[in-house]
Amino acid sequence: MATTTRGKVLRELKSSGRGTCPLCGRTRIKLLYDHINEEGETIKVCKICRPKKKLIKK
Repeated sequence: MATTTRGKVLRELKSSGRGTCPLCGRTRIKLLYDHINEEGETIKVCKICRPKKKLIKK
């Protein structure tokens, strides 16, 4: 796990970076990944809902 997703950085975030994912509705989960919704707004989502395009390796 990357340093930005654990430890001191998370403790400084509101609710230690946890909340309810706006896409899947999971509760008390880390919201660390940026996602752009239909209105063009950037929202934080969980690991399961993170944008899959960035994960594809060529």
